Amino acid sequence: MAIRKHAVNPEDDLGFGTQAISQRVVNKNGTINVKREGIPFFNTTNTYHKLISMRWPLFWLMVLSGYLITNLIFASIYVSIGIRNLNGAEGKDFLHHFLSAFFFSAQTLSTVGYGHISPSGVATNFIAAFESMMGLLAFALATGLLYGRFSRPTARIAFSDQLLVAPYQLTNGKGLMFRLANKRPNLLLEVTVEMIFSYNEMVDGKPMRRFYTLPLERSHVSLLTLSWTVVHPLDENSPLHNVTREDLKNGNATFAVLVQAFDETFSQTVHARTSYMYDEMVWGARFTPTFYNDNEGKVHLHLGKISDYTEAELPALN
Repeated sequence: MAIRKHAVNPEDDLGFGTQAISQRVVNKNGTINVKREGIPFFNTTNTYHKLISMRWPLFWLMVLSGYLITNLIFASIYVSIGIRNLNGAEGKDFLHHFLSAFFFSAQTLSTVGYGHISPSGVATNFIAAFESMMGLLAFALATGLLYGRFSRPTARIAFSDQLLVAPYQLTNGKGLMFRLANKRPNLLLEVTVEMIFSYNEMVDGKPMRRFYTLPLERSHVSLLTLSWTVVHPLDENSPLHNVTREDLKNGNATFAVLVQAFDETFSQTVHARTSYMYDEMVWGARFTPTFYNDNEGKVHLHLGKISDYTEAELPALN
């Protein structure tokens, strides 16, 4: 059974147009699967964006590496000028001289200035003054970046690892389902979900990419308090009605999920995205519960079970 053809809405193509593609449209982590080329290597256009959006381990690695490299450079300059120009520098060999210059650089860069080592001579004082100015600017920049990273409104949505084809009781048929939940204890309001199905299709002998926004059983909730199982009914109105695994594989089918919500903490709209490939679908399964009540009647949500499912028999093809 082939994928049913529906009227194409150009607004559903997620900006990719009709060119056939063999990759994910949206990556699992929500980023768009497009590699940009032709940008100069030393391009400052996206520097701030990269520093704000990069992962925390990489950010701290860059900060610490920059701090270490800067002190190594200035320590080398002090040693090259002459260690005698650093009053209080101890040691008789090169290693001790370099360490004294390194720690003096660290104290100057951070404007701590313990006073144990002090510069003498015009050249050394000029370098120390320049380094202290660089330190003030660098720490101001780092403070701004930290504030920007902490204050940037983001959604932390947990999505199920698989897309299930499960029994759907409301139509006594099947439904295409995934599950999501808020990882944070804050409240998300006016949550809306959009699910876009895309596949490659031969049109007049040429491969083209088709995009369809799938109608959902429920595309909006006022409050996201527990987990939410999003369902696309596989009824006679669905382009996926009675579709098979082979049909989805031949069309290199993908499902992009777009979530939008209002974050009560930030008082701003936040977004989250993910996607599923045809080979990330489980046929004949249903999700198991993610929450339970304790002895006191309090509800517990177990985010580690967001992807848990059990086998279920699917109804026969219509």
